[in-house]
Amino acid sequence: MKIGCPTEIKPQEFRVGLTPAAAAEAVLRGHDVLVQSGAGLGAGFADQDYVDAGATIAPDAATVFADAELIIKVKEPQAAERKMLARGQILFTYLHLAPDPDQTRDLLDSGVTAIAYETVTDARGGLPLLAPMSEVAGRLAPQVGAWALQKANGGSGMLMGGVPGVRPANVVVIGGGVVGTAAARVAVGMGANVTVMDRSVPRLSYLDDIFMGRLTTQFASAAATAEAIRTADMVIGAVLIPGAAAPKLISRNQLSTMPQGAVLVDVAIDQGGCFETSRATTHQDPIYDVDGIVHYCVANMPGAVARTSTQALGNVTMPHLLALADKGWRRALTDDAHLRAGLSVHEGQLTSPPVGEALGLDAVTPASVLGL
Repeated sequence: MKIGCPTEIKPQEFRVGLTPAAAAEAVLRGHDVLVQSGAGLGAGFADQDYVDAGATIAPDAATVFADAELIIKVKEPQAAERKMLARGQILFTYLHLAPDPDQTRDLLDSGVTAIAYETVTDARGGLPLLAPMSEVAGRLAPQVGAWALQKANGGSGMLMGGVPGVRPANVVVIGGGVVGTAAARVAVGMGANVTVMDRSVPRLSYLDDIFMGRLTTQFASAAATAEAIRTADMVIGAVLIPGAAAPKLISRNQLSTMPQGAVLVDVAIDQGGCFETSRATTHQDPIYDVDGIVHYCVANMPGAVARTSTQALGNVTMPHLLALADKGWRRALTDDAHLRAGLSVHEGQLTSPPVGEALGLDAVTPASVLGL
């Protein structure tokens, strides 16, 4: 199969969809690999690294999209890229379609077969292609939140760990999954007072156990959330409903109950955000103020640490990439129910019911497309 990897064009996105190591694995299996010139530079990979792995360097994105049967990326295809997709191609990348009707419509019109990283599952019910980026974003959240808390950036001027005689910052993490656990770990390490909220009592018990009393756990009822944010210097939104739009957990009216200069970090912004006042921002212009509350809503947080993120993502996507290349999409998805869960669009059909529900569109199941 001809595998193509274009340069990411989303603003301040420095990751790359294919590492030289993954390219070498594909070449060893007899596949052709085409990488756009400069695609890996943001993650620290030179064109020569890909040449050494056996790949061919393409001069531009148009060449990659025209020649490749399987396109591997990191972020959802941008409008200019969607125009280059063709019926019969396989697109393997993060899509996050639920809050993005324009992208969904364009992918349906293109006739492409699109498989979304974020809805591929595993035997434990997890999301293995989302997990490493969730881990990265979670670990980044307290760091960027601490920066936003600085007075020069519009925050209240709180130091995360405080100093002797002055209390540390109160950090509320809503969601105790991969993102929330990673965020809590770093926030605790920075010396903050940390509360993690979740609707799963077993998950709260697990967090209480592994943190050995170094944080507070709280069941996430609406009333409890409203009470917790009244004294929060930072709130990290870390909720996820696979494939669907994120629930809105804090309304604009509730911002007035929070301390002035508090910070909201919305890690769920790719899925529409979990705060009513959230809107996607970029690394170049990451924060904005609403009613005296600083919002950090960068839609590709892991892109800030592109080297680590690219390597972590490549580790988990490579086996699935090779399966798609070795077997073709139909057999690969037939053989692997977990990879099949990632099928979102196929030749004009929406194959993700959660996306259909979010956007009011008809959808079929991936299994029905395969006749299973």
